[in-house]
Amino acid sequence: MGSRSLSVRIFIGLVVGLILGSIVQYFLSDIAFFGDNLLAFFSGIGTMFVNMIMMLVVPLVFISIVCGVCELQDLKSFGRLGTKTFGFYIINTLLSIAAAFSVVLLLNPGSGVDMRSGAEVTLAATELPNLMNLLVDIVPRNPVAAFASANMLQIIFMALLLGGVMKSMGATVASAVTGFQAANKIMMKLISVVMSLAPIGVFALMFKLGATLEAAVFLSVLQYLLLIIGLLVLWVFVVYPTAVGIFTPISAAKFRKQTQEQVLFSLSTASSNATIPVTMRTLTEKLGVNRAVAGFGVPLGATMNMGGVSIYITVAIFFIANAFGMPITWEQVPTVLFSIFLLSVGAGGVPGGGMVMIGVLIHQMGLPIEAFALVAALDRLIDMILTSCNVVGDTAVLTIVDQTEKQHEPQAAA
Repeated sequence: MGSRSLSVRIFIGLVVGLILGSIVQYFLSDIAFFGDNLLAFFSGIGTMFVNMIMMLVVPLVFISIVCGVCELQDLKSFGRLGTKTFGFYIINTLLSIAAAFSVVLLLNPGSGVDMRSGAEVTLAATELPNLMNLLVDIVPRNPVAAFASANMLQIIFMALLLGGVMKSMGATVASAVTGFQAANKIMMKLISVVMSLAPIGVFALMFKLGATLEAAVFLSVLQYLLLIIGLLVLWVFVVYPTAVGIFTPISAAKFRKQTQEQVLFSLSTASSNATIPVTMRTLTEKLGVNRAVAGFGVPLGATMNMGGVSIYITVAIFFIANAFGMPITWEQVPTVLFSIFLLSVGAGGVPGGGMVMIGVLIHQMGLPIEAFALVAALDRLIDMILTSCNVVGDTAVLTIVDQTEKQHEPQAAA
């Protein structure tokens, strides 16, 4: 009941914050107190809340993965779990790109729009991520720097290495394992404390959004906006719940209900990393997923399972190319789609990650730089929904992975 009422309070904070922020922008912006001071106050409150969540993310990820590996039956099952989780995430990203590309071919967004006159935006030269560099960077040279920069792939690597070594040493390090398990319980309690403040934090974040987002921007690119949002909503409420309903005993309706809090929280923070604690709690406490599966899979998913980002980048780049009179040719399509895949995996779980990656593609493909102004103007709204798509995708994949893992256990249970 408490969890249910928290979801309701978060939703109320989300709606009321957006409405009051919009009122301030359109009716009270000329009054100095409302125009500047109030916005600065709520912006500060929202930032403090997100910082409080982010403060917990790195220790939570590290500790939960170490505990998860130590609690596995054996290291062989860890290899199976890792391969399966990684593979499912890659498949999810590829399917998202394929679906978005199919819709783009069908609807050809931006073809009737001419946006060649627009604001000048300077974009620094960037390069598409190199797959080998991504792999090399997984191994940190400096562990302190990895923790300080919250580099999730490096933190996951260190936690897996430490957990694997501790597991192989058995009873010799039993006290260390007990210490990590106690630390994990402390982290979960801290998350509960911080989450009790979520309605206030969400209200402040949405107030800022309502007070700063321009309505005129929506009207000029409504087709683009509705197409991306429609696809993301379809993925969150139909595709992922249906997949869970097919491959696990959990019904689609139950999955939708149990991920409500996660969806609302991710809408307000627009950050997969900031939603890690909520995703972890949704999986272990509401969906009954094994802690080892959640501990390993959630931080990895927040880093590389970007179904929402894949949809966003695919639709955005084809819309921009059409709207600015430089449509992508069939010869370019394979390169563009492969680039979208690499960029989706490398987007990271931070607010605006998708926008940055679209900027990289705009630059690489020689599209007009002012196209980035369009992406930046709408990104905050789209980023909220694509983050929900990303985190619900993590939850769906790991629920299915956990079900496949349980199929290896009947003999042991018997």
